[in-house]
Amino acid sequence: MIGKTLGYYADLAFPIVTALTLIAISIEWILLTIENKMQSHKEGLVNLYSGMLTFFPVFAITKLGMVGFMYWLFQFKIFNFGFQWYVWVLTWFAYDFMFWLIHFISHNVRLFWCFHSVHHTPKEMKLTVAFRGSFMDFLLNPHFIIWLPLLGFHPLIIIIVETIGRSYGIFIHVNETWVPNTKRSFIEKIFISPSTHRVHHSVNHIYLDRNYGESFAFWDLLFRTFQPEISSEKPVYGTMRPIDPENLMDIQTNEFKALWEDVKNTPRWLDKLKYVFKPPGWNHIDGGILASEMRAIALNRWK
Repeated sequence: MIGKTLGYYADLAFPIVTALTLIAISIEWILLTIENKMQSHKEGLVNLYSGMLTFFPVFAITKLGMVGFMYWLFQFKIFNFGFQWYVWVLTWFAYDFMFWLIHFISHNVRLFWCFHSVHHTPKEMKLTVAFRGSFMDFLLNPHFIIWLPLLGFHPLIIIIVETIGRSYGIFIHVNETWVPNTKRSFIEKIFISPSTHRVHHSVNHIYLDRNYGESFAFWDLLFRTFQPEISSEKPVYGTMRPIDPENLMDIQTNEFKALWEDVKNTPRWLDKLKYVFKPPGWNHIDGGILASEMRAIALNRWK
């Protein structure tokens, strides 16, 4: 009975969330345009085009197999959680930790950075950035939730919690005009804010590879990947590799092409594998310079 009720609300939630999201995007777009604060309308459109490329394969996989696989996996659950209120909270924690983990891997394994880098290519923060993703995301995104039933979380609860988490994840991309620097408020130590997520999207060396959480900041605090926005260090958005944020083909393929060139031009098979699985920036000649090294140098300057 509970499962049927949850299923009904899960089916009802999707069109409601979609409608509210479209309304929020439209309002932000109109206001930024009226106030002449929209830097690039074309970049916003490319955000939406990328969202379509991401959505359709993920949606198809979800409908055709992922939900069924999660129910099948639920038979072998390690624990037997129910539907109590605290289980919903635990599910959200588990989902957000998986988001943090996959997100961390996406920044530190070059193959997966080729997928995730698409999301980082915009030069301007606005709600539509949340939809800019790779056409290959369907290989990575399901892992946010697909293994959670094995722990004992009911698939329907997971799907509803993911919908809530994803909705929050859209909000944190809001333009800084509406939510400025939060100046390390108490709330920011619990939840990822638009300010801390702007840090995540920045190429400023002191901000590189920080703030991986979607909803909660305490994973970053726990694993020492948290960085608040600094008032005197305005975030500069984009990626370290020059990519045209208004070119759909360039943002989707640039990093893949660069990886292929590195693999192709490296004689040793071990180095070819290292290019695939080492962090972005690594090379077989002198080891390259990684984001962690750039950040360490920037931190020393601040001291």
